[in-house]
Amino acid sequence: MLDVAGLCPICEAESRFVARDPWFRDHLLCVQCGSLPRERALMATLHRFYPHWRELRIHESSPAPRGASLKLRRECPGYIGSHYEPSIPFGEVHPEHGLRSEDLERQTFADERFDLVITQDVFEHLFRPDLAAAEIARTLAVGGAHVFTAPMPLQGPSVRRARRGEDGEIEHLDVPVYHGNPIDDSGSLVTIDYGLDMVPWLDGCSGLTTTIVMIDDLSQGIRAELNEVLVSRKIAARLEI
Repeated sequence: MLDVAGLCPICEAESRFVARDPWFRDHLLCVQCGSLPRERALMATLHRFYPHWRELRIHESSPAPRGASLKLRRECPGYIGSHYEPSIPFGEVHPEHGLRSEDLERQTFADERFDLVITQDVFEHLFRPDLAAAEIARTLAVGGAHVFTAPMPLQGPSVRRARRGEDGEIEHLDVPVYHGNPIDDSGSLVTIDYGLDMVPWLDGCSGLTTTIVMIDDLSQGIRAELNEVLVSRKIAARLEI
């Protein structure tokens, strides 16, 4: 379907980008690092806006076992990765995966602990993304940013697909859809289909200011559907009223 040469922003070297399926978002792979277009777009965004990212304090929630996640973990001494793993006490390190157990909606990290927070296709799986956005803002130092991907397939308002009832049980509002989960073979339930209203809503929840970065550049292997990168900056400390 597509086979093109270019410079991978994750490998930082010449590579080829190959897809045998027209849905490039999940199939246009770098033959060197196995990364997807959205991962390369996120890394290109970091290179552009935070070229000194290797010197920063970074928290990545739900890292993938490839691509940008591996690069950040290997090359940034201040990197901490976490997964939602309720079988491990939150704040402790998983003995098998070597990653910290954290609930993104109720984190154990101290205030202003990080310069960057990274999430890649996580927010569409959260039951309370408003709480997660506020917690991310709390853990960011002033001048820091949440750099993330989240598919926004809807032209109109966001639509919730699932929620938790008062008894804690999941209530499905639409046919269940699951995406891959790097530590759970059963996958991750999609809770919200986002529209562009996601940006002002999350900014209102967090006090952050978001810019949407659009990159279409085959020379970097960045071409796909729903491939936006969002950069939510903490311009000032949030006042508690």
